[in-house]
Amino acid sequence: MSLIEVLITLVILAVGLLGVMALQTRLQQSEMETYQRSQALLLLDDIAARMTANRTAASSYVTGSANPLGAGMTCPTSTATPQQRDAAAWCAALQGASESTSTGLAGALIGGRGCIESLGSNQYLLTVAWQGLLPLSAPPSDVACGRNAFDGAAGSQCSNDRCRRVVTTLVRVAPL
Repeated sequence: MSLIEVLITLVILAVGLLGVMALQTRLQQSEMETYQRSQALLLLDDIAARMTANRTAASSYVTGSANPLGAGMTCPTSTATPQQRDAAAWCAALQGASESTSTGLAGALIGGRGCIESLGSNQYLLTVAWQGLLPLSAPPSDVACGRNAFDGAAGSQCSNDRCRRVVTTLVRVAPL
């Protein structure tokens, strides 16, 4: 009889430990998602500050959503103007140039891309998009930066932009 009690106790303990392991895995994924979001917000704040510091050339920062800077793109190399230096630095930061390993860049975001769109009247929509780890609901349809760039294979969990993460901000540049 006591052997059966011990076996039942072991089964209950095993199920509990499996639950703790699943919780730990989920916590690590959530921690990585939070880290990426904070990095995206820092990158967004960086380019917003650069644009407002160079307000006379703010319109030259526009990339549009079809030509983002960042992962998978060739970063600008010209440094003749402050805007070109800022674009090169932001592109490198989006690609993860702050940290590197023997196999390549490892900092910041997974597949980080940045877009700057003009809304007219000296207003600009700044967006940073990246690859999330788990599928969620897709970002709003009016945020075009990185659209369909983070979809998985057909039938995967990441279809329909469910793994695309975005943060946006609106920058208003006062004319001088």
